[in-house]
Amino acid sequence: MTELLSLTPGELKEWCLEQGMPGFRAGQLFAWLHKGARFAEMTNLPKPLREQLQATAVDQPVEILTHRRSKLDDTVKFLFGLRDGNCVEGVLMKYHYGRTLCISTQVGCRMGCTFCASTLDGCVRSLTPGEMLGEITAANRFLTDGERVHNVVLMGSGEPLDNYDNVVQFLRLVSCPEGLNIGMRHISLSTCGLVPKMYDLANEDLPVTLSVSLHAPNDEIRRQTMPIAKVYPMEELLAACRNYVEKTGRRVIFEYALVGGVNCEERHARELASRLRGLQCHVNLIPLNEVKERSLRTVDEGTVRRFLKTLEECHISATRRREMGDDIDGACGQLRRKTLAESAAHPAQ
Repeated sequence: MTELLSLTPGELKEWCLEQGMPGFRAGQLFAWLHKGARFAEMTNLPKPLREQLQATAVDQPVEILTHRRSKLDDTVKFLFGLRDGNCVEGVLMKYHYGRTLCISTQVGCRMGCTFCASTLDGCVRSLTPGEMLGEITAANRFLTDGERVHNVVLMGSGEPLDNYDNVVQFLRLVSCPEGLNIGMRHISLSTCGLVPKMYDLANEDLPVTLSVSLHAPNDEIRRQTMPIAKVYPMEELLAACRNYVEKTGRRVIFEYALVGGVNCEERHARELASRLRGLQCHVNLIPLNEVKERSLRTVDEGTVRRFLKTLEECHISATRRREMGDDIDGACGQLRRKTLAESAAHPAQ
């Protein structure tokens, strides 16, 4: 069964011709699929053709298994079901400038960051381009009153650059004018710092906002929580960031989770500022979202304010990231793990 959402317009036309369909059907199919339609809903296609499609291809590879809506800020947490029985998470957030969807790029993650629930069971597999798109089309179907997803962040479960080819194909598809037409400036990609792939991405002519999980002012601290830091030291990581800024003209966002007793003192802020000085960047400060399987602990608001004030005094652009969905297991990996645990405890009869 061919997953049609993974195909570009040109690839879809080739597939249609191979199936004995006229080439113009590709344009109709592409438009319908990116609207989230099932084959049965494609009313401008003859019924025999719709039946042929149902027998040979996959229309929407993602469905919403369950969702939770925050009572605090209208954030919605999705558990997306995939055709092979796996599941991933997504988070739909509402801002004054529109809806933003945080999507997953892998089932689980193999990067091993100690503050993240997604990595606890390793990586099961990578998502296809169509499955990543399917998270968006499923969310668009969920929305009412003409709303749709306007911004996408690749910051759910998985390391996007560990699924490089599929993610690049997804970026080309999601920005396609005949489809969802979400521009690169409305897309953020988060990485723990796969340095060679960061250089590759800078050359793709896909100037997304690059968010780098930094979480430390030096290698010694970073290696405590991020195994990738043992492979690529900070000097190499920051050099790749400078190259990305130079090639794309986009500033880099550094994500910095404040962990009690680890990286949250004023001296850490000053060391971080000295590292980043001269680099076109912005720092997002995030009080750690605690994972019960880990011993790491978060910080209080006073610590966040002091750290932020120190960065600002050192002329580093920084903000405290707004926390959303705190009452619905908003952090990545939490809802999936809870659902899997409940399924194991109460297997279907």
